[in-house]
Amino acid sequence: MHELTAFADCGFAFLPGVFPYSQGVVAQPGFVIERARFARPLPVAEGFRAIAAHLAALDRPKTALCACELRSPQPFSFAGFADFNRGYVGVLERWGLYRDGLNPVARSNVAPELDPPGEPSFHAFCYTVPRAGAATSFVVAGSGEWPEGGRFPEDIVARGDVSPRGLRQKADWVLAMMRQRLTGLGARAEDATVTQVYTVHDIHPLMPAIAALAPQASVTWHYCRPPIAGLDYEMDLRGVACERVLAA
Repeated sequence: MHELTAFADCGFAFLPGVFPYSQGVVAQPGFVIERARFARPLPVAEGFRAIAAHLAALDRPKTALCACELRSPQPFSFAGFADFNRGYVGVLERWGLYRDGLNPVARSNVAPELDPPGEPSFHAFCYTVPRAGAATSFVVAGSGEWPEGGRFPEDIVARGDVSPRGLRQKADWVLAMMRQRLTGLGARAEDATVTQVYTVHDIHPLMPAIAALAPQASVTWHYCRPPIAGLDYEMDLRGVACERVLAA
């Protein structure tokens, strides 16, 4: 587990992860995290422009961006995912977010099974705003059932097994990752507001374990596949102060 790293000039700290994203973010004292969802997914380049405009309207710098939720037309190949990430991270670097080989921005990236976008797109994003005395807010980045940095696809948990037993193994592994990231962020599950699950497989037998992760939070099931072909189950988690929908 990496140590929490301050991104002080932007109002949050992050748990270092891999090149495309951090493992999660937490607001620093005097700041809170808010979330904005686009009414319809916006292609990545257009989405970045809309995010910049939204932050400017709030008198916040681009470096206040701390988490992104993306949607893709279909799961990427492993190599295709790497190609996409280079372009995405290039923008974060130009915005002053990707520094010294570290990416502070948490992320989820999934492929809707129904009505997918025609190209990789933004679904939602989170950012910090100043607010004194607020409860701690945070975003735990998405994780599928594969140890990041491990062998792919050999290290996928219950690889190819979408039976009830296989899905349970996948979910248990991902739930453990959510708890580990919460601990690393110094965040409390009781402060979570939403747990999100991404899979096209039946989660009803898994709901007691999913709900137990953060019993006070709502659970949102997105009928989506994880971002890389071969994965079947993903989750993320957040506790934020405010959520809004941005009209198209």
